[in-house]
Amino acid sequence: MRPRLPDGGRLAVGLDIGGTKIAAGVVDAEGRVVDRVPPVPSPSDQAAILKSVSVLVEELRSRNPGIAAVGAGAAGLVEWPEGRIRTAPNTAYHDVPLRRLLRESTGLPAVVENDANAACWAEYRMGISASHMAFITVGTGVGGGLVLGGRLFRGRTGIATEIGHMIVDPHGSERCGCGTVGCLEPLASGRALGRYGTAAAAADPGGTLAALAAGSGGVTGEAVTAAARAGDPAARAQLERLGHWLGIGVATLVNLFDVGLVVVGGGVAEAGELLLAPVRASFARYVTAAAHRELPAVEPARLGPEAGWIGAALLALDHEREDPAGGE
Repeated sequence: MRPRLPDGGRLAVGLDIGGTKIAAGVVDAEGRVVDRVPPVPSPSDQAAILKSVSVLVEELRSRNPGIAAVGAGAAGLVEWPEGRIRTAPNTAYHDVPLRRLLRESTGLPAVVENDANAACWAEYRMGISASHMAFITVGTGVGGGLVLGGRLFRGRTGIATEIGHMIVDPHGSERCGCGTVGCLEPLASGRALGRYGTAAAAADPGGTLAALAAGSGGVTGEAVTAAARAGDPAARAQLERLGHWLGIGVATLVNLFDVGLVVVGGGVAEAGELLLAPVRASFARYVTAAAHRELPAVEPARLGPEAGWIGAALLALDHEREDPAGGE
């Protein structure tokens, strides 16, 4: 059952701080979007990022009386509840006490959460949900979150559910950005799909993927998906390849946590059934005791790219309600 929080006009600003852009908006306690601003590019240094965030918050507050809290979802290893970003792969953040800085700059109670955890919470609250649910986001990288017993699972310090760094192929050849060989991310991400497409183009110089690669030296994951939607068999084979690995990741999550639902989001998931069908097939092949259990559904996410900031705002309202003083 989804939490039902009393409204009473309480609003929160939500932020999604990514490597290339910062998105923001306002939601109420039921998750309804009240306002949003166009995403802005993420600056390249920490001070400029913090300035951009402060400007966005103040713009939204000026238009929306009743803002009670601010929440931020940020990529990287985020300690909970301190809201300190230990490290982040695609931003300038390194050992940054972002929650404290947000409180000081806005005067509002604040929370800072991993961006995939925030998106997971939004999908749980506002999408199709189950009390035990896994969320996987497949974009440039692979991330995700878990809801167990109706609560967001964070682990001991807040950095649990680094789904993209599950080891699925330790004897493989693809090294992850984290430095390890065998992670799910370099096998099941948008970057992986582009790499698969580029290799397929080289193997078939007269094919559709080769035509897409002409002049650019490579094929993007988006181009592979577009070709697959147009019916190109080589492109569909690459989505099946990616789905194979992602299904192994899903099987591992289900083996460990026995969730009742798996939700798949992110840019690559916009391929729909071209991706989800091979994910389900691989999952059913590798999950333990498939013939003797009810397998959870594997469904597409519902909220799209706004899930991160919506979830961050909902988490901020949840925390503000439980701890009005905004303490640690």
